[in-house]
Amino acid sequence: MRNFCGRTRREFIWQTGAGFTGVALAGMLEQEFFQARAADLASPLAPKKPHHDPKATSVIFLYMYGGPSHIDTFDYKPAMNGMDGKTITVKTFGRGGHKNQGRIVEPKWKFKQHGQCGKWVSSLFPNLANHVDDIAFLHSMTADSPIHGSAMIQMNTGKVQTGSPCIGSWVNYGLGTMNANLPGFVVMLDPRGGPISGAKNWASGYMPAQYEGTLFRSQGTPILDLAPRSELAGPPQRNLLDALGAFNQDHAAKNPAWSALQARVASYELAYRMQSSAPEATHIDNEPESVKKLYGLDNPKCSAFARQCILARRLVERGVRFVQLYSGGAHNDDNWDAHGDLEMNHNLHAGETDQPIAGLLTDLKRRGLLGKTLVVWGGEFGRQPTAEYAKGTGRDHNAYGFTMWMAGGGVKGGVSVGTTDEIGSRAVEKPFHVKHLHATMLDRLGLDPNRLSYFYGGLDQKLVGVEGAEVIKEVLA
Repeated sequence: MRNFCGRTRREFIWQTGAGFTGVALAGMLEQEFFQARAADLASPLAPKKPHHDPKATSVIFLYMYGGPSHIDTFDYKPAMNGMDGKTITVKTFGRGGHKNQGRIVEPKWKFKQHGQCGKWVSSLFPNLANHVDDIAFLHSMTADSPIHGSAMIQMNTGKVQTGSPCIGSWVNYGLGTMNANLPGFVVMLDPRGGPISGAKNWASGYMPAQYEGTLFRSQGTPILDLAPRSELAGPPQRNLLDALGAFNQDHAAKNPAWSALQARVASYELAYRMQSSAPEATHIDNEPESVKKLYGLDNPKCSAFARQCILARRLVERGVRFVQLYSGGAHNDDNWDAHGDLEMNHNLHAGETDQPIAGLLTDLKRRGLLGKTLVVWGGEFGRQPTAEYAKGTGRDHNAYGFTMWMAGGGVKGGVSVGTTDEIGSRAVEKPFHVKHLHATMLDRLGLDPNRLSYFYGGLDQKLVGVEGAEVIKEVLA
């Protein structure tokens, strides 16, 4: 006869007895036993072999929250000159809904050619312009939503709906960690606040919690709640491992609480290790003054993002797989969401990030790290060529065509792929979807985007969707 749990009484007595025996046995074992068991439980984050030879070992994703205007930064549109204020027929879709015409807002910054490749870059990025020969520009990116929340979730997870793992979680899951004393996936937010949708942008979704992003602060204590407590004076996994005695090993796979307990043990073990490793990794005050100046740490305007970029370099230098930095936080002009005064907004945020990003590329290159670190820049979408309101220079959201760029990590430099139309309203040549960007990022890390999967909800789930996606071959080195 079976009980209400679906097990026989004989199975119930066996599991219960074995559990109490395990608890008693746990108290008799040496500390080395618990340390060995902790290593076993942490195995989900152990290093794993990639699917093919990786070109990059780490990613730094420079996320420009709010949606920078591609036609005012890197997507040169000379045909718009002289059109300021002219009403034209153009289909747009943004926060203001679907529209069939709009008033042109000319690009507000002058463009010049830079580098051996002759790339046109606006005066918003005078320092970054010196690195165009190391950058691959993607001018025909598209996304499925023109609304911040769902567009950000898609840029981070591949889907507009919440509940899926972020790309950093996929990298953690697919490759494991290169440094057991630091998280594999680190996120740093803008001091003005976090992005819309909050922690969903760095969550592990349906994967275990050990794959989610760990928040680091660029100012003050980098990691909150990391200071040792009395109950964590020794390896924190002991009490949790004692509890494992309550599970019979022959039936552990059948018990859903097992994986949850594994995640808890792995998280506490990482926290314990980080107590000694994280302070050294995040202590940027010992960096040479020349490095601090290179990033603009001495400039109050860009010092916050400069600290993040320095910290990102230190983390990938120490084996962290995926680091995401946010420029812009909270709402409206606290981020790149230029609905009102375009010039004020983009002068602010480009001014905060131009020198730190240029410094990061310079520093990575001279340390020999750029070749194995993939740097990605962009937001959740771009902005429209027309004004959002009857007056002013503000632009609405544009998911039909926008620019992102990649550098280092097995990516060609000095190339531009894809185009938008002559006013930048939509992608017209080689349009790329967010999933193609994700596929390319995974590929550079040695992961096959169409093979990397996690079984959930009856499907082999993938970052690029169950239908798969091709990499952007034009940028592969």
